[in-house]
Amino acid sequence: MILTLDAKRRLTIPATLAPTSPGDYFDAQFDGEEDAIIFRRINPKRDWLAVLKECPIPMDDLPQRRGEFPRRRKL
Repeated sequence: MILTLDAKRRLTIPATLAPTSPGDYFDAQFDGEEDAIIFRRINPKRDWLAVLKECPIPMDDLPQRRGEFPRRRKL
């Protein structure tokens, strides 16, 4: 099946090909070797803590917060 973009750069997939309901979430990834976009349905009842643990950036790498209060500007 060949899909084309509409004027607003959206893809429209026929409902018979992928039955969905409003509120479904999908993960879209581009595969450079296949030159294709892969859509995977995300389970809505998934544990958010497990998703956070799969994050590729560890929480230790976040920059430290400034300890000083914001300065008041003189108007």
